[in-house]
Amino acid sequence: MSEQALSGLRVLDLCWVVAGPAVGRVLADHGAEVVRVESSTRLDTARLIGPFHDGAPTAESSILYGDVNAGKLGLTLNLALEEARDVLRDLVRRSDVVLESFSPGVMDGWGLGYDELRALNESVIVLSTSLMGQTGPLGRFAGYGNIGAAMSGFQSLVGWPDRVPFGPYGPYSDYVAPRFALVMLLAALDRRAETGEGCHIDVAQVETAAYFLAPQVVDYRESGRVAERMGNRDPGMAPHGVYPSADGRWVAIAVRDDEDWHALAGQLGLSDERFATAAGRLAHADELDDLVSKWTARRPALAVEALLQEHGVPTYVALDSETALDDAQFRSRGHFVELEHELYGRTVVQGSRQRLSRTPAVVDRAAPTLGRDNQHVLRELLGYDDSRIAELDAVGALK
Repeated sequence: MSEQALSGLRVLDLCWVVAGPAVGRVLADHGAEVVRVESSTRLDTARLIGPFHDGAPTAESSILYGDVNAGKLGLTLNLALEEARDVLRDLVRRSDVVLESFSPGVMDGWGLGYDELRALNESVIVLSTSLMGQTGPLGRFAGYGNIGAAMSGFQSLVGWPDRVPFGPYGPYSDYVAPRFALVMLLAALDRRAETGEGCHIDVAQVETAAYFLAPQVVDYRESGRVAERMGNRDPGMAPHGVYPSADGRWVAIAVRDDEDWHALAGQLGLSDERFATAAGRLAHADELDDLVSKWTARRPALAVEALLQEHGVPTYVALDSETALDDAQFRSRGHFVELEHELYGRTVVQGSRQRLSRTPAVVDRAAPTLGRDNQHVLRELLGYDDSRIAELDAVGALK
């Protein structure tokens, strides 16, 4: 196999939960040596979020944690202690990238702010990801991605118009921010390759999410219209929704234009002129949803999917956690990867989201259990001897 795209890159991952660790996971997939630092004295929240192996919540059984940390080395450090922070400084000296997602101000309080890290390693790239960014009147405001969804505007836009806001599934900004962060980090690495200079990247998760509401913001500026909840509706497409099937599953269907409509109408046996144009279909969206629902409800979901896809209409069965594992598209691309796990025998994680032809990703090691790689990191990477490690252990720095 060819050398991976990020082979030789050394990354120190100090992140929590999902948004930051997801960046480190991609780097590890593509060959970077990623040291994940955490502490058993204050568990990463992701370790406490299900689903769990065998349905039993423990510090080692979270499948969510296992997914975003696969491929990384694991080191436990109690950063409340100066001795542990000294170990961290040694790691910074040998790292190309530092990822951190503490509340703004925490790293500075430990004497590990960007200026201090740059003094240790002038070419280091530090990526900080937080809810609101490192500056501004809300810069010290801490929270998770569900708060990010609210503050970016998404929470009020997802749901049915006659009900209270439902919000997007999960901590929305935690899923969006890593994609922006990764692109910025790769650009910074490219710049460093040319100039030798490091930098500090400040990722505000709320801003990355708000980026996707640019059309609604512009529309308000131009027309004064405030975007509102529409359920599964779309302002330009009808039918557009998720419809029941004969086997209890649901099928998503989107009619983009007149060509899609004619293909769908042919299967439904409809020739009503009221639906001949997009404007007409939007005006009668309720009636169309009812007609489509009655048609799909008489057929198995996969049969609806196959038939409409054959005729060019965007259609896909709505997957759940069980059916996703058997989905033909996911299987063909090897999206789910089974790995050996030291406690549970095996575990399943998602494969790499990026497919590179000449330097493919490799996902071959489960996420670390607490302290799994302490000896390797301290001895092999940092060159500590037995006495130094024993001293650190004695004062509780390795917890």
